[in-house]
Amino acid sequence: QVQLVESGGGLVQAGESLNVSCTASGRFDRIVAMGWSRQAPGNQRDLVAKITNGGRPDYADSVQGRFTISRDNAKNAVYLQMNSLIPEDTGVYYCNADIFIGQLWDVYWGQGTQVTVSS
Repeated sequence: QVQLVESGGGLVQAGESLNVSCTASGRFDRIVAMGWSRQAPGNQRDLVAKITNGGRPDYADSVQGRFTISRDNAKNAVYLQMNSLIPEDTGVYYCNADIFIGQLWDVYWGQGTQVTVSS
């Protein structure tokens, strides 16, 4: 069984920084892409950033230049460093990973961690 567990959310003021982490565990063969999405109350879940297993990142326009995604393949972990936070960044942040078990591929999600940015 594959599990993704996020950590590091919290309450910060606008302009501050926060780092969230996610680690995958369980039985699997390899992780391809990993990423972070967020969901604000009443809104759909939107992709924030993603990173390939080779380390190439991609960002939503709204966070470009403020957020940095990284990963540690040896630890099956992905991180999101969030700087210059604004209230619009508030939401539940979910990590996801594209994982192969044998020849089977699926997308796995964590349970989410709350990030709240006060003005």
